[in-house]
Amino acid sequence: MIGIFDSGIGGLTTCRALKQALPGHDMIYFGDTARTPYGSKSRETVVRYSLENSRFLLEMGAEMIVVGCNTASSVAPDAIRKAFDVPVFEVVAPAVEQALAASKKGRIGVIGTRGTIDSGVYETRIKAMLPSATVHSNSCPLLVPLVEEGWFNRPETRRIVKSYIHPLRERQIDTLILGCTHYPMLQSIIQEKAGKRVTIINSGSAVAQQVKAFVEANPEWRDKGGRTGGDRFFVSDYTPQFRSIAESILKQKVELQLVQQ
Repeated sequence: MIGIFDSGIGGLTTCRALKQALPGHDMIYFGDTARTPYGSKSRETVVRYSLENSRFLLEMGAEMIVVGCNTASSVAPDAIRKAFDVPVFEVVAPAVEQALAASKKGRIGVIGTRGTIDSGVYETRIKAMLPSATVHSNSCPLLVPLVEEGWFNRPETRRIVKSYIHPLRERQIDTLILGCTHYPMLQSIIQEKAGKRVTIINSGSAVAQQVKAFVEANPEWRDKGGRTGGDRFFVSDYTPQFRSIAESILKQKVELQLVQQ
């Protein structure tokens, strides 16, 4: 069973990508909706939340952890690996690899929460792999609340996305990393505001391909396939709105189970 956690509902985009890449494996998802967003929290707090989330998933039967939150991915994976003897994947590294493969001019944009952007994790990793790359980043603190509210195509949302993307478009980026797993829910608007020549990199889809490659390369994991229909979805706070958003992301009926962290 593959365990995925995120600061809220948006990480279900990563779960969706994993379900498409590995249809033979069950998923268990935890969205920390009571404590979202993580992007405005301190490093220490995000690490603590990430360890708590990982422990919960493992207690519920997960045998692998996928950190579906970019903020947590920027600060917590090493702590999770140290605490738990299971494979741990995060969304930053595979997104960087896909962006570098896609970019023709080495002009890469990154959008994310304040926590992710302030950490500099994307710029650091991009520069380590391609020192000549130019990286332009912009924090987008309003996008997670908009997604959590289900405001996917409101005029207000379109104006806010435009204000965040415009400075990057002026920098003539050719590739844009969605540095938050909530953002794929706004991808069509982001693409429109970035321009059709800009390649969009979805970090959730990128990590799904990395996990798939790992499973296929390791017989002990490949042989764990065989769905039982046991996908489970947990949240730390529940509203009917969360369920509606979850179903719009996964394109299926979803039962969200409430758990106190």
